[in-house]
Amino acid sequence: MSVIPDKEAPLPQVPAADQTLRILSHLARQRGPVAARTIADALAIPRSTVYHLLSEMARHGFVVHLASDHRWGLGTAAFELAGGYARQEPLARLGRPLLAALSDRTGESSHLAVMTGRDVLYIVEERAHRRPALITDVGVRLPAPLTATGRAMLALLPREQVRALFPDARAFADRTGRGPTRPRELAEVLRETRARGHAEEDGEVTLGFRSIGVAVRDHAGWPAAAIAITWPDDVTDDRGALVEAVRAAAGELSRRIGGPGASGSSMP
Repeated sequence: MSVIPDKEAPLPQVPAADQTLRILSHLARQRGPVAARTIADALAIPRSTVYHLLSEMARHGFVVHLASDHRWGLGTAAFELAGGYARQEPLARLGRPLLAALSDRTGESSHLAVMTGRDVLYIVEERAHRRPALITDVGVRLPAPLTATGRAMLALLPREQVRALFPDARAFADRTGRGPTRPRELAEVLRETRARGHAEEDGEVTLGFRSIGVAVRDHAGWPAAAIAITWPDDVTDDRGALVEAVRAAAGELSRRIGGPGASGSSMP
């Protein structure tokens, strides 16, 4: 005789899965990589268990060990999960009308992108009237350090996290002979981005085109996406007006997803 399971019976507990998810959630709330001892104390998990789970997560790319600092941070696989969430319809649906309004206001093409590993992935594009087609079409991936959207998001990450993503020259890509090719050069680009409060790109993706980007932040202040506009560099526009238009669009999308709104002055 078959036995019908009780629908009200509690599901069996899986301690390792529970602890793994708690560690990932804890790391996601931190402003930078933390020590394993700190994780163990904060979550009341035995240190030996924390080390074992971190090592396994590192093997799959969900965390990265910064050996020189004796700390652990989120790895590229965690960014893939975040990008997968961001690529879902809600973010694109919320962002599409804002980008349409931005293109109408500025007369330039606009796009919305999310981080995925070391790249950005474009999820919305609004081409302005009588402007040429861009490479930044929906579904296209480009190296984050070369793009205005990528630089805007990387500038909001802890420096240790950026170093983990781009540890040496092998992590960098080249398209036009412009842009950072090593960690120190990227650090300088991001320093300038934080100082300005927005990201700029001039011919690093496509020669003859320039871009301005501003990050969209979630409820914890982390970069969930970025909005940028792109225009031919032989077109003379009011740079200040373009920056303010992109900042306003990014701030509104940030507000709509529960974030604080974009503001250059609040960049770390």
